[in-house]
Amino acid sequence: MLSARLARRFSARNVHYGWAVAGATFLTMLVVAGAVGAPGVFIVPLQKEFGWSAADISGALAIRFLLFGGMGPFAAAFMNRFGIRRMMLISLGIVACGMLLSLAMDRIWQLFLLWGVVIGLGTGLTAMVLGATVATRWFSERRGLVMGLLSASTATGQLAFLPLLAGLTESHGWRMALLMICGAILIAAVVVFLIMQDRPSDLGLAPYGAGAVEPAPVQPATLGALLMTPIAVLREAAGAPVFWVLFFSFFVCGASTNGLVQTHFIAMCGDYGLAAVGAASMLAMMGLFDFGGTLASGWLSDRFDNRWLLFCYYGLRGLSLLYLPFSDFSLYSLSIFAIFYGLDWVATVPPTVKLTARHFGPEKTNIVFGWIFAGHQLGAASAALGGGLSRTVWQSYMPAFVAAGLLCLIAAAMILLIHRGRPERTLAAA
Repeated sequence: MLSARLARRFSARNVHYGWAVAGATFLTMLVVAGAVGAPGVFIVPLQKEFGWSAADISGALAIRFLLFGGMGPFAAAFMNRFGIRRMMLISLGIVACGMLLSLAMDRIWQLFLLWGVVIGLGTGLTAMVLGATVATRWFSERRGLVMGLLSASTATGQLAFLPLLAGLTESHGWRMALLMICGAILIAAVVVFLIMQDRPSDLGLAPYGAGAVEPAPVQPATLGALLMTPIAVLREAAGAPVFWVLFFSFFVCGASTNGLVQTHFIAMCGDYGLAAVGAASMLAMMGLFDFGGTLASGWLSDRFDNRWLLFCYYGLRGLSLLYLPFSDFSLYSLSIFAIFYGLDWVATVPPTVKLTARHFGPEKTNIVFGWIFAGHQLGAASAALGGGLSRTVWQSYMPAFVAAGLLCLIAAAMILLIHRGRPERTLAAA
């Protein structure tokens, strides 16, 4: 296989093959994130073409967010049982099919089915747990840095694609923009097929920084046992207060990023006379700063108290969101918001994963983090729906932005409730 030959060449140059796996994962998460974020560009075009309200469209996107997060812990169990590579290919295939079928939709129920259910399930089969799985399985050292890199790919994909999608939508329609995303998915699938491997032991390697090859643990033999594994992990994790603090903080994280800003920022800027391409460019600027901020967060999470990092990230995000309603929506004021807000768009992920691994053990980190990420997407769904309702009922998105800012400040304070000393609980191995 190509991966075996590449691993030998990497080893000859004293480079661990885990970095190639991380690169393929980065590309996949970037493309999937672009697919998740794309509908934010299409809200206004869909309203104009079909007459659907912002609340109707937001309802479909809320379903997508719920499934994207709700699938997380089960996706982690599927990756453990069937392999990372296979689940990545299945995920990309489902997302591509959902997008291709949506080219012909003209009914609101089709939007709910395709953009809500199908794409929600497809993206949920990898979600953020893919990065957590790769980082903990392939890296014994530099986990924070790798998780920062992979987390940055999510925000970069969600935001960097948007100016191009907005330009294509404006010049050729939203269907052409969807075709571009499908092309990117195809490229990612080819890379995954050629490069990805499930575990370092498949290539006779130890994880990066480890001294010995780690054999794959025994997995549940039946589908029923496999599906019950995330439930059993949740039952045990729920007994630790740290789980609920991380769950709530990630609920706020999702509400204040994917659900609100990613979904409604472009439409909100349109209310103030800013064209979709200009608003999408602001989101791209956020993605640029987030890439650097999240990489820095991964580096910092390997060296400093992760609780205080999260306190700073949520506090900065909350102040940024509270600033926005009082700005004049000029290029200058929006640039200030984009810089400070963008620096910690997903900078919360590396320290959250590190805290999860510390308190619940590395073998179950991906499943426990999957449940915490479900909280993230529950918050995203709430904000996506709430933002649409705010615009429909009060003709303004501002109440939703103020509420999200206040929630961030509450989350910053709650993070400090996590015990600094010894972990409260380490989950038993399966």
